[in-house]
Amino acid sequence: MTTLSHSGPKPLYEQVKEFILQQIKTEVWLPDARIPSENELVKLLKVSRITVNRALRELTDSGDLVRVQGVGTYVAHPKPLTSLFEISSIDEEIIQRGGIYSCKIHMNTMEKAYPELAAAMEIEIDTPVFHSIIVHKSNDKPVMLEDQFIHPLSAPEFLKQDFSKISPVAYLLKTIQIKDVEHIIEALNPDEMAQELLNLSPHDPCLILHRQTWDSHRVATHSRMTYPGTAHRMGARLKPLFKNYVEQYGKNKSNKKRNKK
Repeated sequence: MTTLSHSGPKPLYEQVKEFILQQIKTEVWLPDARIPSENELVKLLKVSRITVNRALRELTDSGDLVRVQGVGTYVAHPKPLTSLFEISSIDEEIIQRGGIYSCKIHMNTMEKAYPELAAAMEIEIDTPVFHSIIVHKSNDKPVMLEDQFIHPLSAPEFLKQDFSKISPVAYLLKTIQIKDVEHIIEALNPDEMAQELLNLSPHDPCLILHRQTWDSHRVATHSRMTYPGTAHRMGARLKPLFKNYVEQYGKNKSNKKRNKK
């Protein structure tokens, strides 16, 4: 029996949230599992329905639960975290999360660089480039749309690959000796291509990752990756510059004192 504190400093709805999150954290309730109904939680926790309703509503808003009208409330799948400072193979990320990776190639051809692309890739207008449009899937569900241009001199055999045997990202990581990477992130609604290929509505939020890579000689790839915002997070861990600044400031101050002496 779970007992909540009716006289404690923490509001009851917060205690209900903590109880539910603990059930999820300890894997008593697994992703996609239907949790007890409002009435069942009211009886179990001995609180009002208003209290339970608020807790469920806030956990739904935070993405921990998914409520289906007339059906029930379910444990949400945790959003995968895509690294900002690393280039990883999306097939490996999906497999590590227990999913089954696949992809669908919607375009894989050679084109001539238009002016804006030529400027971005630091090449002449009409220079031949490889252009691929790929939908990456987890358990046959589209999870990312990749629209990518590749310099033929950086991966000359790209168009000849059988991507049922190796993912496009894995092949490029294996082929190109990447020396530099640039990432730019935008939060946008999906364009028409993303709506069609990722099964999104015009107002669904998306995370757009613009990635450009360089090898030793040139811009190797110029990519735009569209992730459904409701199913993805992006982040990184880094050492704060402030600490380095404080340390350097202390050294400079000590040096000044010694110089005065």
